Amino acid sequence: MINPDEIKLKAERKYRMYLQARIKQEDIFPLFIIGNKKPSNSISDFRKELNDLATFSKEKKGFGYSVDYRERKTKKLGTQSFPSSIYFETKQDFEKYLKVEKEVKQFIIDYKKITTSFPELRPWLEKYPKKIITHSHKWTNILKVCEYFKAHPTPDLYIRELPISVHTKFIETNASILKELLDIIIAPFIQKDKTKFEKRFNLKYSPPLIRFKILDSEIGERYFSGINDLSIPINQFNSLDLNLEKVIVVENKTNLHTIALTLPEMEKTMVIFGSGFKVQNLKNAEWLSKLEILYWGDLDAQGFEILSQMRNYFPQTKSFLMDKNTFNKFFEEDTGTRSKVNAPLNLTEAEMTIYERIKEHNWRLEQEKIPLGYVVMRLGGQI
Repeated sequence: MINPDEIKLKAERKYRMYLQARIKQEDIFPLFIIGNKKPSNSISDFRKELNDLATFSKEKKGFGYSVDYRERKTKKLGTQSFPSSIYFETKQDFEKYLKVEKEVKQFIIDYKKITTSFPELRPWLEKYPKKIITHSHKWTNILKVCEYFKAHPTPDLYIRELPISVHTKFIETNASILKELLDIIIAPFIQKDKTKFEKRFNLKYSPPLIRFKILDSEIGERYFSGINDLSIPINQFNSLDLNLEKVIVVENKTNLHTIALTLPEMEKTMVIFGSGFKVQNLKNAEWLSKLEILYWGDLDAQGFEILSQMRNYFPQTKSFLMDKNTFNKFFEEDTGTRSKVNAPLNLTEAEMTIYERIKEHNWRLEQEKIPLGYVVMRLGGQI
């Protein structure tokens, strides 16, 4: 027999449908709860189940679910009154049972406020009524943002320059819901192929910075007034024209400093901080395609996956210190992050062998655990 906890769970699952009915002004009551579990065969257990069911019913509490009974005879229990239907008679019973009276009241207020300003949002609101509740008490400010964009669908301003009377971080912290709404409200003006909020909605944005170190002091003097550690916007990085022959891409900042400090002079060489999977920021720097590229990542599954990613952009990329001998020499039984990647990787046969072994055991050898002397020795063999 269905118990009160199961009734509560099933009622909660009908809440979305109830909200949709309120929006459409449909009457769905009585609202039935299906209870298809067989009663216990023990008379004592059966009576306890009946008692539990009655204890939390409208008959006892004055609100909530009602129970109708039908008498029938069974072999094991004899003639008994069995629950024939369980239902909520009214919306008041349903709301009070779920303790959502205030929530629903605010829901109706917010729905009317939204649809008064933007009737075109009705289909979306009917599909996702709980999102009205999720963002309850934010709708005044959300609508301010929507009203601005409707009047100015191509602002060409930074987010915090927008003349909207909301908190400076309001748009960033509510970007997800705003994206869904603006996709409908200003559909003809959005950049549909862009996922970044600023790009999608015609706003200015700060491009990613690429950090790099010049290891050739002559190049540093000639192009950057002797400065050798720089971070510049990606569009400026893409248009660099330096007298380079080699680039070393490292996965983390520790190794950016390791190479730069250990080998301060490497002719016609630059070290780039790839920052893990953010190596994708390098893919449009066409000038890299003409250079020798070494990629130095952690010896874990992700390190090899990033290497593959880098090689897809620049096929000449070679791995550095990502070989079996280095791993066996310095591995300290550290574990990594489980990889969910199943797609084919752009790795050499030797790289694929160690990648599969590392992935299977979820092992990791971080770059910074490789001694400096070994790094210098191996780099000496590469230059």
